[in-house]
Amino acid sequence: VLLVESGGGLVQAGKSLRLSCQASEGNLSKMGWYRQAPGKQRELVATITTVGNTNYADSVKGRFTISRDNTEDTVDLQMNSLKPEDTAVYYCYGYRRSSNYKDYNYWGQGTQVTVSS
Repeated sequence: VLLVESGGGLVQAGKSLRLSCQASEGNLSKMGWYRQAPGKQRELVATITTVGNTNYADSVKGRFTISRDNTEDTVDLQMNSLKPEDTAVYYCYGYRRSSNYKDYNYWGQGTQVTVSS
């Protein structure tokens, strides 16, 4: 499965940005976004299941909203009230479990989000 992100860029603090990710095929039970800032480990931003159950990092709750379109195999991340500390490379993530219970994790190539103060 290939995941292709779009929508990153440079934005001022307090502004909004929307990231989108297109999967090359469906059957991903969970999709989401992770991010990695310079010198830091990759961290969860938000995930969403096929039935719409969401999970957010505490640092983005109330500011970011994740959504997905199961028919189009896409997942979006609406980011509002952006802060300089949101600056990172954002990675699209997908997960599925095969019929023989093997787990598969997929990653996009990443898109840079830079928030200026």
